Amino acid sequence: MSARPTRVALGIMTGTSADGIDVACIRAAGRGRRMRVSVLGHLHTPFAPALRRRILEIMAPAHTSTEQLARLHADLGQACARAACRALETFPEARRCCVIGLAGQTVCHCPGTRGRRTVTLQLGEPARVAAATGVPVVADFRQSDVARGGQGAPLVPWTDWILLGHPTRHRAVQNIGGIANVTWLPAGGGPEEVIAFDTGPGNMLIDALVALATDGRERMDRHGRRAARGTVLGPILARWLSHPFFRRRPPRTTGRETFGVQFARAQLPALQALSPRPDDWIATATALTAATIARSCVRWLPAQILEGDFDLVLCGGGASNATLVNMLSESLPMTRILRIDQLGIPSQAKEAASFAILALARLDGVPASLPAATGADRPAVLGSLWMP
Repeated sequence: MSARPTRVALGIMTGTSADGIDVACIRAAGRGRRMRVSVLGHLHTPFAPALRRRILEIMAPAHTSTEQLARLHADLGQACARAACRALETFPEARRCCVIGLAGQTVCHCPGTRGRRTVTLQLGEPARVAAATGVPVVADFRQSDVARGGQGAPLVPWTDWILLGHPTRHRAVQNIGGIANVTWLPAGGGPEEVIAFDTGPGNMLIDALVALATDGRERMDRHGRRAARGTVLGPILARWLSHPFFRRRPPRTTGRETFGVQFARAQLPALQALSPRPDDWIATATALTAATIARSCVRWLPAQILEGDFDLVLCGGGASNATLVNMLSESLPMTRILRIDQLGIPSQAKEAASFAILALARLDGVPASLPAATGADRPAVLGSLWMP
């Protein structure tokens, strides 16, 4: 029997932290549920400071014009096109690239509640990426799910199952980007058995407080060093944990509109009243991320969580925050915690690789959304195709 034909694809991801562009190159054998994927390489391109500032301003708009949106849409497309061209030149196998999956920069994500439908908007013109690379581009992944009553997120649970499903070991894949989200992969289970939802803020609140405390000179708590020097402010943490989002049953998603810089600014007076030390504020935000991940796992995932009979696989930028990982270990003491790098997938490449997989599923006409995770009434083939 001949070997299954392989395809090469690129995925482009710009996350809610808006720190830059991640491009992953993957090789995939098979189609649909039988797809087997390996990550060939990853490149990260930081955003130019002026472009990042425009993204953050659009995300927390006081006065945003349609022209600002249109120009940012075009400029993000150009930035993604340059990053894709760099990847095509860097990775030898990328010369066989058949498709590019473009996640787009989420600048608005308002999940539907109380009878209101979800609205979500991703910027970055896919036509510019297709024109610059000469490769078909799949983008606008969320809209087909939203049109079926879903929240358009999380979108990666199906790809988590493809990448990390295990025949004998339960796994919870915990991405800690700007927002944190978990995917439960039961041992030997199919995608219908996957559970996935947003657990709450990941790095978003931490980053915002670091920026506020340093007047923008720093953008993150690298490796959790500030949090390690700080003391968690118990009354503030308890108040944050009472936020209505954390009581909401899955399927659920959240975004910068709820836990972004506006939330951080609103918390400053209370934080300053309890402590003049910014490291204490950052330790408290880190504790919030750890506590909401642990509580979400215990409350909403199967009983194996309480028995510690699973692996917690960390990915995203927060996986490098040693203080956050230590807090998680203390909250889930029976759990084996791994970084996704230990399973052969670079942590920073995982989300971009997921959108490369989703792009291949779009070419194959395979529904890759999971209604149990998004709340849609049925699975959808995700994404629109842009030809070069």
